[in-house]
Amino acid sequence: MTQAPAQIITLTIDGLPLEARAGQTVLEVCRENGIQIPTLCHDPRLEPYGACRLCIVQIEGVRGFPTSCTTRVAEGMSVTTNSPEIADLRRSIVELLLSDHELRCLSCDSAGACALQDIAYEFGIEESPYTGERHRVREGQDDNDLIERDYSKCILCGRCVRICHEVQGCDVVGYTDRGFEAIPNTPYALSLEAAGCEFCGQCVSTCPVGALTDKPSRYQGRVWETTRVESICGYCGVGCTVEYHVKDGRIISTGAPIGRGVNGGNLCAKGRYGWSFTHSPDRLTAPLVRRDGKLVEVTWDEAVRVVADNLARIRDEHGPGAVGGLASAKCTNEENYLFQKLLRTAIGTHNIDHCARL
Repeated sequence: MTQAPAQIITLTIDGLPLEARAGQTVLEVCRENGIQIPTLCHDPRLEPYGACRLCIVQIEGVRGFPTSCTTRVAEGMSVTTNSPEIADLRRSIVELLLSDHELRCLSCDSAGACALQDIAYEFGIEESPYTGERHRVREGQDDNDLIERDYSKCILCGRCVRICHEVQGCDVVGYTDRGFEAIPNTPYALSLEAAGCEFCGQCVSTCPVGALTDKPSRYQGRVWETTRVESICGYCGVGCTVEYHVKDGRIISTGAPIGRGVNGGNLCAKGRYGWSFTHSPDRLTAPLVRRDGKLVEVTWDEAVRVVADNLARIRDEHGPGAVGGLASAKCTNEENYLFQKLLRTAIGTHNIDHCARL
């Protein structure tokens, strides 16, 4: 079945006549056309939520200030994304968030990659004029080696709760307590491991502030000190796009660009945290051949020749059934196809297995 083309509608944003697809939100159309609207609770991987209220706009004929992330475009709609009144409201929202936010930017690993910090800088806010009760600091039971939780920096955007439910389907975290004391937490404040966390790091990837951070990269380097190198994850044959954050020639953390590759910005636990082997002193960096009882480094051409000669010798002396092959899930389908074809046609054996476990 062929999909019907999307209905095109026309609207005006900040005086500019634009076209959009039916079903799009005002925020999506703005970002497609380079119109910047600040957000904290929005993540393209998640359903619109409208919690932070920073993306408010004015729409002709609509009462109040609707959130652009939850408002669908309509034919003939006229939108204003920035005005003195909108700017004042956004500024007040940021000041209120900062009034209950721990400002330890000097030691925070998210400094330079914190959306709240960026928006406060844009408005020129150094401290909040609001005083009063603050959330009590709660120590998270984080005896794991991967994810650090700091509730003093949480802004209740709900992104960690939503990505765990909507994308991972795990529901490890949800809102606990009520009213002012509500926070995203595990049931009964259990440790992440006891709550069934898969340690995929999706919650860390979507957190816009420093409430959730990666322990392996803690104090290893600032965002502006790293170079981002895009690659393909080598852990399985899916081929997820991964982005390595490199400092002084060493990987200190990983991420995934949202909307890119087959994974669209998502990674599993192995892809996000399983990179430490890269710098292991035990890692083989060149082919080795055993000579006189010792492994010596050789070229790839020589190593391939030794393997081919020995496989042919074993086949000729003991028959094709003496040879077996184990394919790898880290290879592509095409590579595994060629591997089984080599064993079946060149060697003549059907002793082939595939281990998808890592």
